[in-house]
Amino acid sequence: MGRASMAKIRLVASDFVLGFMWVWSGALNKLFVNRVLGLGRDPRGEIINATLSIINMFFFAFLAKISDGAAYNPLTVLATAISGDFSRFLFTVGARIPAQVIGSITGVRLLIDTFPEVGVGPRLTVDIHHGALTEGFLTFSIVMISLGLSRNIPGSFFMKTWISSVSKLTLHILGSDLTGGCMNPASVMGWAYARGDHITKEHILVYWLAPLEATLLAVWTFRLLVQPQKEEKEKLKAKSE
Repeated sequence: MGRASMAKIRLVASDFVLGFMWVWSGALNKLFVNRVLGLGRDPRGEIINATLSIINMFFFAFLAKISDGAAYNPLTVLATAISGDFSRFLFTVGARIPAQVIGSITGVRLLIDTFPEVGVGPRLTVDIHHGALTEGFLTFSIVMISLGLSRNIPGSFFMKTWISSVSKLTLHILGSDLTGGCMNPASVMGWAYARGDHITKEHILVYWLAPLEATLLAVWTFRLLVQPQKEEKEKLKAKSE
């Protein structure tokens, strides 16, 4: 087995582990604030929860960096795969995203067995069309922000992660009362599978189709609005000559 194949296997395994860890980290943060500190909906609890969420996102960004691009969110790898070649796209859709989903499902099942009081995860509280528009808008926004950060400050880990984390947290808060503000189909799939409603029309449309379509739209919109850096360099070079 070649190095390329081994690298792909390690990447898929890392996606599974990060998907597993992500559902645990979010649930443990809430348990710590609600049960251990007993703050619940208290403003101090919200501030602590937000702080822990940002620290958590920094931690997972670091894990993604040291694992050569592993991710816990299908939308993250899909946005990158769309811009790559077809074999990379097939590898992402056929191996990486399923690994993230299975990791989330496994994590949620073990989490519920360990902490039954953890709850049932995000749920749709509005009609299906309103929910799809909400998740689609949130996903479109965060993908556009992520693409912009990758292009404009590609080498700054701290600044890029800080802006991305604050943006994700803000968008999550905006959509939390409607759809849960998830922007992560794998994580939602883990909770929906545990509840037994993972094949319902609401789940598929709101938490899968809407975010996936929004990701595609965001990538294509970004390509139209932002000129590729190679073309910019060639034009600058031509002008200088």
